[in-house]
Amino acid sequence: MLKVVANAALRLFILTLCAGSVHAAEVEVTDAKLSLLPGDLPSAGYFNLTNTSDAPLVLVGAESASFHMTELHVSTNEDDVAQMHAVEEIEVAPGESFIFAPMGYHLMFMHRTQVLEEGDSVEVVLHFKDQQELQVPFNVVAPGAH
Repeated sequence: MLKVVANAALRLFILTLCAGSVHAAEVEVTDAKLSLLPGDLPSAGYFNLTNTSDAPLVLVGAESASFHMTELHVSTNEDDVAQMHAVEEIEVAPGESFIFAPMGYHLMFMHRTQVLEEGDSVEVVLHFKDQQELQVPFNVVAPGAH
């Protein structure tokens, strides 16, 4: 009986991955992409984060074994000068979604630990203020393929 339950759970997990979204308690991530730049240039992570709970959700960081360093960043344009800087946390209100996209908030992946190519999948762990973690597969795409 345990084997049947384990097989059913595995099938459900695979179906969830194939559907392009990952859920944890009160968190949903969809459309996760890693924009891969050539060489060892930093790469960017884009995705949609939805808070399905009744309490604020606070993303405080991320990590991936495929990179030595991963940070939350935001790109801005002030007085026609493009800037980018790290942010400590991103709060998502109950029932709301937050979009990580080019020229806005994103994950910055730095110093690859392995060779990556378009079409690969990179595991990323999102860290939340309440100690919750969510492992999300990011599809590796060419720059501009968002």
